[in-house]
Amino acid sequence: MNTDNRSAGALLIALTFGWATACQPISQRTPAATTPPLKLNQIQVVGSHNSYKGAIEPALMRALMARDSALFLSLDYQHIPLPAQLDLGLRKLEIDVVHDPQGGRYARPLGIALVEQSGQTPLPFDSLGKMKSPGFKVLHVQDIDFRSQCLRLRDCLQEIKDWSRAHPNHLPIAVSFNAKTDLINQPGFVRPLAFTSATFDSLDAEIRAVFPPEYILTPDQVRGEHPSLEAAVKAQHWPSLADCRGKVLFVLDEGGEKRASYVRGHPSLRGRVMFVNAPPGQPEAAFIILNDPIQYRDSIQSLVRSGYLVRTRADEGTREARAGDYRRWEAALASGAHFISTDYYRADERFGTGYRIQLPAGAVARCNPVASPDGCGNERLE
Repeated sequence: MNTDNRSAGALLIALTFGWATACQPISQRTPAATTPPLKLNQIQVVGSHNSYKGAIEPALMRALMARDSALFLSLDYQHIPLPAQLDLGLRKLEIDVVHDPQGGRYARPLGIALVEQSGQTPLPFDSLGKMKSPGFKVLHVQDIDFRSQCLRLRDCLQEIKDWSRAHPNHLPIAVSFNAKTDLINQPGFVRPLAFTSATFDSLDAEIRAVFPPEYILTPDQVRGEHPSLEAAVKAQHWPSLADCRGKVLFVLDEGGEKRASYVRGHPSLRGRVMFVNAPPGQPEAAFIILNDPIQYRDSIQSLVRSGYLVRTRADEGTREARAGDYRRWEAALASGAHFISTDYYRADERFGTGYRIQLPAGAVARCNPVASPDGCGNERLE
């Protein structure tokens, strides 16, 4: 994540030219023609949930299941590396980060000791010692669900950046973050550090250290000359796909004090890298996350028509995959949510249901059933 370092001055210069210039594609990119030009908020794509997550090793899973089978059954899924997911056509990724400014805070998970105490040899973990280095780390649940396809945030981001550079005509990729601070009040478990405004400054800097300005779609670019970010999105001021192919947009999926800390000093997210999951009526509202498309189908459709980007989920806790239940997926499609996250873009053969989520005909994207204009053609997408 320290590659391609750009100064704050360079970023300000890029933003000075305004939204129209900043959203132009990288010079070597040749986006597909679209007539009429489709916008980012007029398509629908599939993504993954907890995209970085590796499997809990069998010995540890058995020990956990003996304590609470219902709880830990929901953690029994895993993902392939991020570039492989992008190769399959996923255009929404999710990354959980923990703050580790000194390094080493998460280097020796309790789960490894639990496996050893059971008389078994744990699987190798972090043989290169990356968890000892300072910086944001990527994991799901400290000490229990700690195996990741990329252990450091900088590595995850670099993988996405490298893939984007190799595929310059791709549709925009949305990457959302959870800033993990959940406390497990049991002996031996790591206590996560808080996320303050300064921590979020560091998170923004980490993203900018990997992605040059021309790769990022920022709130400033979308807001343009509008009085607020929300005013811009309600005016449908999202960029066209032609202008934003090859770009990545980042989202902070947090509320409460964490969201307030990120917004503080940056009204309407001025100067920030990430969008935030803010409710309608807030100046920062642009990207809204509603996980249940059955319960919130009408709300999602209304938000989509109003111009907000919306993310929802096709499945949760392995339940739909185990039952072969597509009702939630069908509701997500019909809702018009722009990003539909799943744990099962590939079927888990253990379940015997064949449950797998993909758009019709295996497309990377399709015209949004709620927001796309008349005459929208899926053949003009990626």
